Amino acid sequence: MANVVVVGSQWGDEGKGKIVDWLSERADLVVRFQGGHNAGHTLVIDGVSYKLSLLPSGVVRPGKMGVIGNGVVIDPHALVAEIGRLAEQGVTISPDNLRIADNATLILSLHRDLDGLREDAAKSGTKIGTTRRGIGPAYEDKVGRRAVRVMDLANLESLPAKIERLLAHHNALLRGFGEPEVSVETILEELTSVADKILPFRESVWKLLDEAKRSGKRILFEGAQGTLLDIDHGTYPFVTSSNVVAGQAAAGSGVGPGSLNFILGITKAYTTRVGEGPFPTEQQNEVGQLLGERGHEFGTVTGRKRRCGWFDAALVRQAVKVNGITGIALTKLDVLDGMEELKICTGYKIDGREIDYLPASQGEQARVEPIYETLEGWNEPTVGARSWADLPAQAVKYVRHIEELIGAPVTMLSTSPEREDTILVDDPFHD
Repeated sequence: MANVVVVGSQWGDEGKGKIVDWLSERADLVVRFQGGHNAGHTLVIDGVSYKLSLLPSGVVRPGKMGVIGNGVVIDPHALVAEIGRLAEQGVTISPDNLRIADNATLILSLHRDLDGLREDAAKSGTKIGTTRRGIGPAYEDKVGRRAVRVMDLANLESLPAKIERLLAHHNALLRGFGEPEVSVETILEELTSVADKILPFRESVWKLLDEAKRSGKRILFEGAQGTLLDIDHGTYPFVTSSNVVAGQAAAGSGVGPGSLNFILGITKAYTTRVGEGPFPTEQQNEVGQLLGERGHEFGTVTGRKRRCGWFDAALVRQAVKVNGITGIALTKLDVLDGMEELKICTGYKIDGREIDYLPASQGEQARVEPIYETLEGWNEPTVGARSWADLPAQAVKYVRHIEELIGAPVTMLSTSPEREDTILVDDPFHD
């Protein structure tokens, strides 16, 4: 029985929400394994849009168990608010369909404050472009071994001492920004006010997943962001604060690497990114504007406009190797309908030489120039196509060339936001 990991193969926003929802119908558990409420998925089901940030995509499907793993950092108030928004849409979230790792780190209000202060203080050209939601500072506390975790909400007697240790670090930072210190009582009240709403979901997730695996249940592991935002393998320092790659599915949920059977890389038919940082194929012209308008390229969580450009096969090829991607789900092919010609980046030029990968150095990343191939576009629509026979010949040629360039086959092909508009080539949950 295969377990599937879904990862973004670009800078995130590749359309993971729809693909995870499509796959969740065959899964028994859907596990979120990293990130926080700084990323999101939009699911469109029977014409109704559901916007998720922290909750695993499977929670909108009856009979599915959603799991938030230990690799996620959780803003408890944001989580409660998200559960409330779904309730208004008729989706009930309870311990029967959601479990949260007891060793997951909590995001506090001071994390958000510090995140914003750092962004405001950053000089032009050095801003990371964070969502100011406290993700980075919370991960810092986790690595610094001073974090407050979900399990700590169950022991309020020992919580003040933990908060005091944490504030010894953070208040010094706040003083450096000329901001007032935060008291133990303030953080304690912040946490106690939400403890009884979070604790019913508490679980030893590693044990839950082991039991599910032993009983033959299918597990879908869901990541946020994309490979090029990985803290180690992305365009550092313009990255997120966690590991995004497929290997994190094991560490961020408590299963062994051998449990990750199929790695599905979600890949947009062009390229986008949000925030600052290098983007070799970015089109700051009418092409980029057209892609953004047709693709409705605005962030699910922040509403920020995404930067748009041509498909970068060199980047995706790199992501295929780093993640061990088995196959890709190619999304938003329909956005390219009617374009007279299309370009694909196959590599880069830098300092008079050609390379087939994006270098790790920030300086070199800023200097690379894309090498393009030009392909003929197509006039017939691909939107809503549900079989290869429905696709124009040139669209098929475009897809096949992408497969050749990135070294991975197309497993699924998405031709609209609707989940039914999907061409299945190979079932990731193969028996």
